Amino acid sequence: MDKFLFTPVGILAGLAAGFAGKLAFDQVWKLIDEEEPPGPEHREASWAKLVIALAIQGAIFRAVRGIAEHGARRGFQRWSGQWPGEARPDPK
Repeated sequence: MDKFLFTPVGILAGLAAGFAGKLAFDQVWKLIDEEEPPGPEHREASWAKLVIALAIQGAIFRAVRGIAEHGARRGFQRWSGQWPGEARPDPK
């Protein structure tokens, strides 16, 4: 039941994280290059610049998404008293 109740919270957190991640990446990229970041659809993009842009973008999006999701889960726990997920990772 907790998972069902957490779903809308998780969706909203994901949308907010996507928006914040894009803003953060745009600001970081401005420090690297004056041009817009290259994407796979750009024919004239060099492989090196494309890989750097995608790696930075991926790292920022993953970090922002993880922070937002964890924060949403903490907020949900404060509201409901239940943690929507596992307490800790499975041991290997």
